Amino acid sequence: MDVSIEILTFLFFVAGLAGFIDAMAGGGGLLTLPALLAAGVPPTHALATNKLQSSFGSFSASFYFVRNGLVSLKEMRLAILCTFIGSAVGAEAVQYINASILTSLIPALLILISLYFLLSPQNREASGERKISEAMFAFFVGGGIGFYDGFFGPGTGSIFAVCFVVLANCSLVEATARTKVLNFTSNIAALTFFIIAGLPIWKIGLVMAIGGFIGARCGAKVVVTKGQRWIRPLVIIMSMTMAVKLLWVQHQQWFLSLFSLFHS
Repeated sequence: MDVSIEILTFLFFVAGLAGFIDAMAGGGGLLTLPALLAAGVPPTHALATNKLQSSFGSFSASFYFVRNGLVSLKEMRLAILCTFIGSAVGAEAVQYINASILTSLIPALLILISLYFLLSPQNREASGERKISEAMFAFFVGGGIGFYDGFFGPGTGSIFAVCFVVLANCSLVEATARTKVLNFTSNIAALTFFIIAGLPIWKIGLVMAIGGFIGARCGAKVVVTKGQRWIRPLVIIMSMTMAVKLLWVQHQQWFLSLFSLFHS
């Protein structure tokens, strides 16, 4: 696919902004995927290329968090394994299972997540005693959300984050850091299947990967230095934005009919 330098430059900066947002709250795909489609990339190739570039961004943020001591990969190894397996199974299952039930449920779940972060106490900076064992968390949360990310995807970061806060009793900063490690894991698992199928457009994906890598590094630094003062509002905003976008896609004709009714 031939792409002009102007489009590549545009996609580079979009990926940088998306990586910055994604490192803190998730939802960067709301920017990159429409940008790829607007650039004329076919939908299946756009999904694969988006997964390619987002893998670099999630790696950048994960590496920064690990290096700064917010995440221990040794402690998370079981969750990483379960997430990888779940995402791989989901990426394979999407070829055979109708995803319509998920498209109906996820907007409601994202709204609940945003309400949780909006209404829950804001002063807990340190983690506490976890509510389920590490093995149960790895299997049900890592495997389950990994499957969802490989199968469908929108809101994965927000769902991981709220599970780390509610079930593992992490602070929001710790939850964000651990979420990014599992995001990277599920991205790599799904990307493997896309590469085998020959779907990513490498020229576009690698240019966006550079932008996403830089943006994610900056976003991860903000998480470490600013903490939940920045994370909390962004999680709420991105969760609500993803919910509205999914609802619009599902019920676009209904909304347009309602709009025309009120303006007739």
